[in-house]
Amino acid sequence: MGKPIITVVGSINMDLVVTAAKRPEAGETLLGEKFYTSPGGKGANQAVAAARLGAEVHMIGRVGDDEFGSDLLKFLEKENILLNGVEPVTGSASGVAMITLAEGDNSIIVYQGANKETTRDYVRNFESLIAKSDVVITQLEIPIESVEETARLCQKHQTKFILNPAPAADLLVDLLMKTDFITPNHSERETLSKQVDLNKLLDKLIITEGKDGVVYFENEAPRRILSHSVTAVDTTGAGDTFNGAFAYAIGIKKDVETACHFANAAAALSVQKLGAQAGMPTKEEVNEFLRNNGKNKS
Repeated sequence: MGKPIITVVGSINMDLVVTAAKRPEAGETLLGEKFYTSPGGKGANQAVAAARLGAEVHMIGRVGDDEFGSDLLKFLEKENILLNGVEPVTGSASGVAMITLAEGDNSIIVYQGANKETTRDYVRNFESLIAKSDVVITQLEIPIESVEETARLCQKHQTKFILNPAPAADLLVDLLMKTDFITPNHSERETLSKQVDLNKLLDKLIITEGKDGVVYFENEAPRRILSHSVTAVDTTGAGDTFNGAFAYAIGIKKDVETACHFANAAAALSVQKLGAQAGMPTKEEVNEFLRNNGKNKS
């Protein structure tokens, strides 16, 4: 099968990362251990994950006309991501994520910056790209009306649409019903459950639960794929790796169970290196990992 065409409509950020022995309490100042910058943003991360696996990936989003914006475009080009859908915003700072790595996990504050300019009208400019895509994936680091417009265009052109509802936000039931797949983590699932009866969405739900694996539903019954036992160095971007890999697998017409196994393995590989994008694996690496570790299912 040829390369699937995956279009990512979403955020492009620069990650500002500090590692520390523990998280500071309110009013507390701690000395960090390491600091580095790394390309990120949920949209860009998912685009890189899918591209490394072999998809033809298009990005729709915005960066600032600052140094971060220039660097972010170079990073994406290096990953062979097609950028006709990315335009700098004059006079705007690029989005940034301030990340603290401590005690084996991360805490993140995101500043949207130019990502706010990925507007409904901006997305509409790329309807022909959405129409020819095998899969479109969005997140919630861009305006919600832009996500809704993406869903509408996917439904119009019968393009598979994956919504990664992160960070958690209030969502219209109409948007959720237009999805093919919804990929919350455990806390995002809790937020969704307060907004809508999730029993009406079971055929769409793919719930990532970190070290507890991933849950999908088959004939309304939950099926759990266990996580792989690996030493986590940095969990930043693990969920984005899962989403990019899941989109790739759906794009090549894999069934949901197979797509979840594949994405689960990709996420396990991704946490073994520092940086949201640094550990994202190739298709060959994922397939070798699955051969050596098998498919984990409870």
